[in-house]
Amino acid sequence: MSSKYIKNTDKPIQKVRFAVQMTFALLCIWIGIEFTQFISYLESNGTTAFHQRPPGAEGFLPISALMSVVYFIQTGQVHNVHPAGFFIFLAIIGVSFVFGKAFCSWLCPVGFISEMVGDFGEKIWKKLFKRRIKLPRFIDYPLRTIKYLLLAFFAFAIFSMTETALAFFLSDAYNIAADVKMFYFFANISRFSLIVIGVLFFLSVLIRNFWCRYLCPYGALLGLIGFLSPNKIKRNAASCIDCGLCAKACSSFIKVDKVHTVYSDECTSCLSCVDACPVADTLEITNIFGKKKVSKKIIAFGVSLIFIAITGIGMLTGHWHNKISKEEYLMIHKQLDAIGHPTSTAEIKELNKSVEKGKRDGIN
Repeated sequence: MSSKYIKNTDKPIQKVRFAVQMTFALLCIWIGIEFTQFISYLESNGTTAFHQRPPGAEGFLPISALMSVVYFIQTGQVHNVHPAGFFIFLAIIGVSFVFGKAFCSWLCPVGFISEMVGDFGEKIWKKLFKRRIKLPRFIDYPLRTIKYLLLAFFAFAIFSMTETALAFFLSDAYNIAADVKMFYFFANISRFSLIVIGVLFFLSVLIRNFWCRYLCPYGALLGLIGFLSPNKIKRNAASCIDCGLCAKACSSFIKVDKVHTVYSDECTSCLSCVDACPVADTLEITNIFGKKKVSKKIIAFGVSLIFIAITGIGMLTGHWHNKISKEEYLMIHKQLDAIGHPTSTAEIKELNKSVEKGKRDGIN
């Protein structure tokens, strides 16, 4: 062993990451159980014991949460229909600003499932073909644009809405019942939806992280925000032995062994590459401002702390539980099948025009 080759003795962080993922997944399951009890109360028309709706369910309403954020920017107020979703969204964004796209690989339940399916697929393909399956660039790059096109569509539609249009949408019965409708979508899932999920599962076995890599607009947003993170994975070329283990360990197929600093919208800060590096002080997380090494334990602790702190602010300030009474929920539940999307994109534009015209007429 040469003097340059000093063995990396840092303990891997993957077991800790798995524990964090599992804890968050169990939390989501608990939220699901509580939400099922809330639905049972609604289905009984209020005759059974009341079970409070868990605010954490709003974490699965990202479009409504983004609307709430835009509404807050315009008015300075947290809308009272899905306030928990607002703070969960901010917590996810906060994690991304500090540690890149870490939410996807540390906390996201969909990312966790995708990772488990990907691990299963890789075991199959490595036995059959002795390697992982990766799409060629001329297919991979165009497919990766899909999630950005979806993000652009949602962002344009939401940011083009006026304060009045946002308030109208957020206060509408459709938005109030969005989580209830989502529950019934999966509880009474159609054959077509099952086929789509089955296809996505197969593609995720075949191509690791298919949903996350190509279709998730949330991941696209976090990937863009991740570029602003001051904490990056850096490779010390002087001590690197070009073993390529870091690139082989990367679930996003990033060529970590060929770059000095990892700048990629696909990097999820899972730290698998850092764990795989056999040489001490060669691959590490560094703060680009202070140029100091950031411990892997700090990443694990920091991701959880930021998420808990921001959502905790929502709880402490009284912006966690919504202001919808159980009587209103019971009334909406009776009419659930008749509640449709309040506005199309064209109708939103017309509403915006009407609001602006009303403002001009008022001034005149």
